Parts: sequence; C-alpha cells; structure tokens
Amino acid sequence: MPPVPATKAASPPPINCKLLLIGNSSVGKSSLLLRFSDEQWLPEDEASATIGVDFRVHKLEVKGRKVKLSIWDTAGQERFRTITSSYYRGAQGIVLVYDVSSRESFEALPRWYSELETYVSPAVVRIVVGNKVDKEFSRQVPTAEGQAFATRMSSLFIEASAKTAVGVKDAFQEVVERILDTPELWAPVTPDKPRRDAGGMPGTIELGSRKYGEDEYSGCSC
Repeated sequence: MPPVPATKAASPPPINCKLLLIGNSSVGKSSLLLRFSDEQWLPEDEASATIGVDFRVHKLEVKGRKVKLSIWDTAGQERFRTITSSYYRGAQGIVLVYDVSSRESFEALPRWYSELETYVSPAVVRIVVGNKVDKEFSRQVPTAEGQAFATRMSSLFIEASAKTAVGVKDAFQEVVERILDTPELWAPVTPDKPRRDAGGMPGTIELGSRKYGEDEYSGCSC
C-alpha cells in the first residue's frame, strides 16, 4: 500500500493592520503613500491636496507573516478635522509626518500628539517621519532635533524622501514590525483576553452602521 502523502499545513491568514498618516497640509503624506504603495512620485506642482481621506491597501511579508495594510491618508487642513477624526478608530499605527524644510510643520507635531491622546490607545505604534530630506539645502529642522522629539514622545523616528524613495519603505516596515511585536494590537480576541483597545477589530473601520473589512475589500488586488 503506497504511503499517504503528508498534508500541507494551511498557512495562517494575513494579519490586518490599519495605519493612519497625519500631519500638516503639504508635508508630503500623499507622496509618501504613493511612493510606498505604487513606487511612484508626483512633482509638487502636479500633486493635489487630499480632500478628506484617501485609502490604499498594500500587502507585504514581515517577520515571516503576511500582512495586509490598510493605509489611510488624511487631509491636514483644519476644515477637514471633524471629518478625519473618526478615522482614528481601530488604527494600530500612526505615521506623523513633517517637512524637514518647514519648521512650522515640525512645531505643529505636539498638537497632533494631543489629538492622539484623545482618539487612540497608548499601545498604538507611532512613528515620526521627517519627509523631504531631498531638500537638504533648505532644511530648517536638524535630524537630531527630530530624533530628540520622537524619543521624548516614545515614538519611532526616521527621515525620508518621497521623491528619492529614501527611507520610505523602512518607515512603514518599522511600524509594522513594532505592531507585530505588540500582539494586543492584532491578536484574535478571546473570552479570557479581551482587547484593551475598544476601537474595533484590526483591519476594520467602522463608520456609523457600515464596516469596511477584509471581506468587503476582498476585491482589491493591491
């Protein structure tokens, strides 16, 4: 009788992670997302301001685990604050972006952090990204100052350039790695281990009575 072939173990389902890009208008949040998700870059004179919120799905493998990223790019203009505040719900990672050639955008970061205290759990991973390092000739925020601020806020830090792609992939990779190192942000909820963050299941975003999650976005092949 021929030997029965061993059945191949089913691979675990991908981990859903929701990331949110925040920061002042014109710091390059949309450009970072475009560079990361599509490996493209639009010159500033061709790029348009985000109206409300943009959304991308990106799949990658980190530490041997498949991860499905839902990345939300928010508008930095004040008139959209009431719109974007609801999108903090369920976020496991926050990417705070400033422009190294704009001290004003850097000095606005404490205000964004105060908003995080209102809307997200302390366990949520945060990274400060100093964008536009390709503008070194007009830099207004030294690297050491950005690093010191991030350390003071218990956040990761990296400088990047959406134009040249420097540091972009590393920024998202570091956030996801830290999320995977924090099981309470993504591990399945069990009766004896309830989730501390009441913002909903990982990878799902609840707006009113509608929920956008793995199933309803399964048509996306990003």
